[in-house]
Amino acid sequence: QVQLVESGGGLVQAGGSLRLSCAASGGTITRYFMGWFRQAPGKEREFVCGITRNSGRIYCADSMKGRATISRDNAKNTVNLQMSSLKPEDTAVYYCAADESAGDYARVSRAAYDYWGQGTQVIVSS
Repeated sequence: QVQLVESGGGLVQAGGSLRLSCAASGGTITRYFMGWFRQAPGKEREFVCGITRNSGRIYCADSMKGRATISRDNAKNTVNLQMSSLKPEDTAVYYCAADESAGDYARVSRAAYDYWGQGTQVIVSS
């Protein structure tokens, strides 16, 4: 069973950038579809970006296209989310998640994931 720990959250001004990391233990990230989600107060948890385990194909939500990308560092067993041009509406708790099922396709539903981290808070000030 893989454990996921997010880091890198914090306070950033609008227009700034932030890099979140998700460190995995107990499992190799290349065995999972890895995703990032976020949840703002009073809102549903929503998909941000994901990366497939085989081809490394990247999927991102329309709201984040051009402003976010996801990458894997297999040597460190981590998955990173690089965000730029941040907006106050990007303020949320960001979660890392892993899905162990096979298939090189996007998982945008939180129900598709088997494992979750505890989240890291991102606050974007205007």
